[in-house]
Amino acid sequence: MSVVNYGNREITCKIVYYGPGRSGKTTNLQHIFSQLPEERKGKMVSLATETDRTLFFDFLPLDLGTISGFATRFQLYTVPGQVYYAATRRLVLQGVDGVVFVADSQARQMAENIESLQDLHANLAEEGMDPRTIPLVMQYNKRDLPPAELSAMQELDHTLNFRGVPSFPGTATAGGGVFETLRSISTLVLSRLSAPVPTQGPGGKR
Repeated sequence: MSVVNYGNREITCKIVYYGPGRSGKTTNLQHIFSQLPEERKGKMVSLATETDRTLFFDFLPLDLGTISGFATRFQLYTVPGQVYYAATRRLVLQGVDGVVFVADSQARQMAENIESLQDLHANLAEEGMDPRTIPLVMQYNKRDLPPAELSAMQELDHTLNFRGVPSFPGTATAGGGVFETLRSISTLVLSRLSAPVPTQGPGGKR
C-alpha cells in the first residue's frame, strides 16, 4: 500500500522485482541505477553472497515528480530467488504496490519460473493481497541467448501470463526492455493513485 505523508506532501510507492534465482532481477535494478541522473535516484543498497546472488534485497528510491501536488517516489526492491529465502521474500513483499515478475527465458528454467510465480501468489495471499488484482508486469529476460535454448515468447505468455498483463522481452545485461518494464509497472501503480487523496491531518499515512 502506498504511503502518503501529508506533512511533506509525498507519496511513496513500492515495487518488487520477483522471480527465480539468477533470472535478472538485480541486473534490472543495476541498469536503472546506472542510467538515472543523480538527482533522480537515491543510494542503491545491495547485499549479495560470494556468487553475487541477491541475499536480501536491493533498494532504489526514485523521484518521479509530482501528482496532484504530491511528490511521488518509487522504492524498487528485489527478492532472493533461492527457495531457502522464502521468509525474506514474504518480508520484502509487505506493503507492495506493484510487482515485476522477471522470468528466465531459458527453456530448461520453465519449471523454476512456474514455481516462483506460484510462490509469489501464495506470499501475496498470505499478506492479505489479492494476487489477481495487484499491479503486475511480466519480463521475459535473457532473450539474447541462442534461440535453441529459449522458450518462445508465445509459450512463456501462455504458461505464465494467465492474467494477460503487460509483458516485455528483456536483455537486462544490455538494458533491453528494462525501462519499458519499469515504465509499464509505474503507470499501472500510478493509475491507482489517480483518485482524489482523502483529507487527513499532517503526518497521516495511507
